[in-house]
Amino acid sequence: MRDLWDNLPLWLQDAASVLALLAPLLVLALWLLRGFAPWPLVRALLARFRWTNALFVGLIAVSVAMGIGLLAQERGLRAASARAADKFALVVAAPGSEMTLLLATVFLQPSDVALLDGETFGRIAGTENVEIAAPLAFGDSYHGAPVVGTVAGFVSYLAEGRIEGRIWEDHDEAVVGASVALEIGAVFSPAHGHGAGAEDDAHDHSRLRVVGRMAPTGTPWDRAVLIPVEAVWEVHGLANGHAPQDEEALGPPFDPAYFPGTPAVVVKASALWANYALRDSFTETGRSMAFFPATVLTQLYAVMGDVRQAMSLMAAVTQVLVAGAVLAGLLILSRLFRRQIAMLRALGAPRRFVLAVVWGQASALLAAGTVLGVILGFGAAAGLSQVLSARTDMQVRAVIGWDEIRLAAGFLSACSVLSLLPALAVLRGRISEGLRG
Repeated sequence: MRDLWDNLPLWLQDAASVLALLAPLLVLALWLLRGFAPWPLVRALLARFRWTNALFVGLIAVSVAMGIGLLAQERGLRAASARAADKFALVVAAPGSEMTLLLATVFLQPSDVALLDGETFGRIAGTENVEIAAPLAFGDSYHGAPVVGTVAGFVSYLAEGRIEGRIWEDHDEAVVGASVALEIGAVFSPAHGHGAGAEDDAHDHSRLRVVGRMAPTGTPWDRAVLIPVEAVWEVHGLANGHAPQDEEALGPPFDPAYFPGTPAVVVKASALWANYALRDSFTETGRSMAFFPATVLTQLYAVMGDVRQAMSLMAAVTQVLVAGAVLAGLLILSRLFRRQIAMLRALGAPRRFVLAVVWGQASALLAAGTVLGVILGFGAAAGLSQVLSARTDMQVRAVIGWDEIRLAAGFLSACSVLSLLPALAVLRGRISEGLRG
């Protein structure tokens, strides 16, 4: 049996799990409704107390939407961060914190890290199976956008060749990310540092002209200004990586004697398997460390997994509290129409028919609230995604998946079964008391 389940398509497993959650509801409905047609009376009860019913539907919808929105958003953030690190298979840096380097290189967060020297960079760039060895130089900004020095090959790799205009051909040219408020042809001066007050320390002697714009990548690099790494070194009064007779050169090879240092080197290998050998080769005690950003993200995901469990628990507790409130409300609501129920019983209606009417009304409210909650959850997730995309500079796309559908199905099924309690409470009352109201 286990083998049969494992061989089923994933979507079929998910659909089966949802049906399993709804099974108690379906079995109960078949038992109560078999041979009866209570829906005209159910519709009458819904119409008679429409505003009270609408209030309960809204309460249920908000509860379901909160749970769905939280779970979908966490998954969207995880997927967005994975996409952001996709182009950074291997990073080599001076020994230090992998998490700090991950935030600096992939997410462009300002960080103070040690530098790799020219000899180490030369060995990295000259290693077999290394297609791209891109030094990164941080520290400057333009109106909040980080200015990053690198090599032209990395820009083409990052943008996958989709560049409006062209890549730089001189030291005073730049390529901007898709979200940077600079047009092609614009001239600007970078500022030293980041944050408030950075513009007061502008490198006015450096004038850079935008010659290209990358297509959107859905990563923090969409807000980056990319310039030749030589320009970053020159603007700070350092050697530009080339001997004096070659000072106009751009990109590798660099002369180790004139290489000021780089916080990190992004390595693209010729084959996936080569990354593991390169990581071992570039990890030297006291000189350099090499790490996979995806591995560091996995560690971060472990923390996010704990957060997800906490969010799921919070959503579950919220659902339980709302379910209790809904059941209490249904019990109160049932007292509003106990005269009608008593009349049914006085006319000789079977107890199961009366139970089907009361339960059908409660289940209709629960079903309507759950469906509306799924719709609201989808809208809430989409709205939160836009806010988080603007705050994190990542393209966050939160969509409703099977996890959220299971949450809604479990809530609907459990509350529908529990709604038998208010229905049974109605049947316990005496007919004479119900008729007196």
